Amino acid sequence: MSQAIDKDRELIASDIQQYLKSHQYKTLLRFITCGSVDDGKSTVIGRLLYESKMLFEDQLEALEADSKKVGTQGGDLDFALLVDGLAAEREQGITIDVAYRFFATDKRKFIVADTPGHEQYTRNMVTGASTADVAVILIDARKGVLTQTRRHSFLVSLIGIRHVVLAINKMDLMDYSEKTFNSIVEDYREFAKQIGLTDITAIPLSALKGDNMLEPSERTPWYHGPTLMGYLETVQVNQDRLQSLPFRLPVQWVNRPNLDFRGFAGTIASGSIKPGDRIRIQPSGRESKVARIVTYDGDLDKAIAGQSITLTLADEVDISRGDVISTIDAPAEVADQFESTLVWMHDEAMMPGRSYLLKIGTKTVTATVTEIKHKVNVNTMEHLAAKKLDLNEIGICNLSLDRPIAFDAYKDNPDTGGYIIIDRITNNTVGAGLLNFALRRSQNIHMQHVDVNKEVRSTAKGQKASVLWFTGLSGAGKSTIANLVEKKLHASGRHTYLLDGDNVRHGLNKDLGFTDADRVENIRRVAEVSKLMVDAGLITLVSFISPFRSERRMARNLVAEGEFIEVYIDTPLSIAEERDPKGLYKKARRGELKNFTGIDSPYEAPENPEIHIDTTSLTPEQAADRIIAALQGMGVVG
Repeated sequence: MSQAIDKDRELIASDIQQYLKSHQYKTLLRFITCGSVDDGKSTVIGRLLYESKMLFEDQLEALEADSKKVGTQGGDLDFALLVDGLAAEREQGITIDVAYRFFATDKRKFIVADTPGHEQYTRNMVTGASTADVAVILIDARKGVLTQTRRHSFLVSLIGIRHVVLAINKMDLMDYSEKTFNSIVEDYREFAKQIGLTDITAIPLSALKGDNMLEPSERTPWYHGPTLMGYLETVQVNQDRLQSLPFRLPVQWVNRPNLDFRGFAGTIASGSIKPGDRIRIQPSGRESKVARIVTYDGDLDKAIAGQSITLTLADEVDISRGDVISTIDAPAEVADQFESTLVWMHDEAMMPGRSYLLKIGTKTVTATVTEIKHKVNVNTMEHLAAKKLDLNEIGICNLSLDRPIAFDAYKDNPDTGGYIIIDRITNNTVGAGLLNFALRRSQNIHMQHVDVNKEVRSTAKGQKASVLWFTGLSGAGKSTIANLVEKKLHASGRHTYLLDGDNVRHGLNKDLGFTDADRVENIRRVAEVSKLMVDAGLITLVSFISPFRSERRMARNLVAEGEFIEVYIDTPLSIAEERDPKGLYKKARRGELKNFTGIDSPYEAPENPEIHIDTTSLTPEQAADRIIAALQGMGVVG
């Protein structure tokens, strides 16, 4: 008995090994399905899973039972139930999340993303499309090309997917009409030309009945193209294209196990490399030659896109994580300012001037959107003016980084031209973007070296240059206390300058209103002026409501550590409103003053200010004395 069991185990193990071996060398195709609600995306994927025999018996039994229970397909199996896993989706009959599924045939392996159809889930679709080689865009034969079809096609072209299947589904409900099919194809191709989609394969389908899914359908004798599965099994994947591009290796790790070995590890984004090839390290521009290509299984004579390798070089060259190694004859570009297409993916709007983290490849830098040139109405392709980007909106923006990076335009190389935006505090991904090109100013503008610098100016004045950033509600007493502090500093021989919110709005910021976007720009400009004042060696007092933490963090990050001192003038709203020296709260309460901080616009109190002044227990004079004492303790003044 035990011998028979052992033999069975050996046979099972052998079968598993054969199965794994058969899949080892198959190419992998990633594709997405997208379209309007109820076009049959989930049904198409469910049918592919069913026909490729990728379901277990218990899944088949559950599918049969659920199909009878739901009863929406007149006795046929409801293949959408295999994919619509979220309870909310089954209740509403729509797909919300991106559902990823794996299946395989004798010819290829597949990962398919079933992406949402609703406009409010644009970010989900962009996520699903970001790694896809092919887009299957479904159209309901009864409805033809819809606004959502155009929107999804635009997003597909935006992400850079080159291969499109126009899957005209539910042909059974149109009696498999060739005229209907041709009319829809003609309408779609006309639109596709406008957005640069050229590689389009149109297929008439009935996912529910199986027509042209795996086998040519007898019901469409007029159609002579591939089946959906036939197309997916034979279409050329992007891996071949990546190998034809110039070599790019974003450095992920500097491997230094001992003094005798120093290598630079990462996954090849594109191209190929051999020992002896001349390379350039970017953004530094240093050059060297490849000595070895090291892998876990031994050295290679050649490495290609997609492989994880470690390069050793002939010279001792300074390379860090995030640098890009390129071939010397076709290096990446280097810049710190760009035009970019940005998809916003967070509930809190993106405001120009705010500081975020940008991650491109293995490099993370600080980034600011300096201008929104326009946003795109993804339903009509119309360009609209915008001061911010809300959730799921797409904008063409100018980006400024805190240092140069190596990159390629996204259309040329998605791996070195695509990036994500990360919130600096929560570490959440809040946006995704594509670099279009470097702005000319990026190459033309350089920092000029000067011999008389901040340290020289500060020493001459006998003080430590710094920013005292007074923040608090309107009526808290910021300007009064800041004015007293400056008088005391001036009396002791200190060199100061006071930037007050009201005064600045009479000149530098007179063009700005009080929307959230204008408030962000208001603080950005003042922060930049403060930085210049610090560079001049001054103790700069800034008295602004500055209601948002993100803008105060941005101002802090512009100067060196220890040079930014946040002074929170803490006054309860009720007391500030009682004082109301300018009558602003009364106007806001009457609805005459919109976006007023504390009433219909939020104030985000500092979490860890360097100096905290509670005005309920201190007079302005006492508050000023306490601030001077704190500055003495910090070494700002002697």
